[in-house]
Amino acid sequence: MRYAKAAAVVAGAAMAFGVGAAVPASADTHIIGGTTVQSAPWGAQVFWDDVTDYGGFECSGTIIASQWVLTAQHCLNKGGMHVKVGDVALGKGTEAAVDEQKASPNGDIALLHLKSAVDTTFMKLADKDPENGATNQIYGWGRTKDQSPPSDTLKTADVQVTGESTDAFNGKAIASKGVTGSSWHGDSGGPQLADGVQVGVCSTGENSGSDEHGTQNYASVANSRDWIKQTAGV
Repeated sequence: MRYAKAAAVVAGAAMAFGVGAAVPASADTHIIGGTTVQSAPWGAQVFWDDVTDYGGFECSGTIIASQWVLTAQHCLNKGGMHVKVGDVALGKGTEAAVDEQKASPNGDIALLHLKSAVDTTFMKLADKDPENGATNQIYGWGRTKDQSPPSDTLKTADVQVTGESTDAFNGKAIASKGVTGSSWHGDSGGPQLADGVQVGVCSTGENSGSDEHGTQNYASVANSRDWIKQTAGV
């Protein structure tokens, strides 16, 4: 089992990546399959303050309210964090410091409270898991293959829901198999969308580093929905 995180920090971890809405693609850029995204104002890049590689980029995420970012619990960092929001280019966007890190009691989901509010389009969250067999989309800035650097542009791919599974913290997860692409290191915390609404948060997966049809487990948003509402008010 691998975390969908930056391998430079978490050995053996693998991750999934998310994308948002319609997305014209660049044929020569891959996620391990998939395409690049031109616009995703709800996209959040998660950085660790005490890491220098790739500017400290560690995980992907989504902004769900003016001062709240949704990501994976295994992306939290005692050494401090900050995010960049609203731009598909890695390292670009509105920067905000994280002043609170909160872990869900129900699985590999976390909320980051931002010191300053961000004005953008927020991701909508699902109250139920997607149906088995449904085609969903995943998004993230993770590696495009093997030991490559993170993607310089947000990417997306289609996956097919195969059933229920368990995330990195033994919470309920959505199991999916890559259709046009698969998650990899750095996609941790990124979203899985069903009809444009977030149903999952990238947690773990099984991939060789080059298989665009790999399997992935995304922590169920619905399983932590009450906690998210109580914590972030959305």
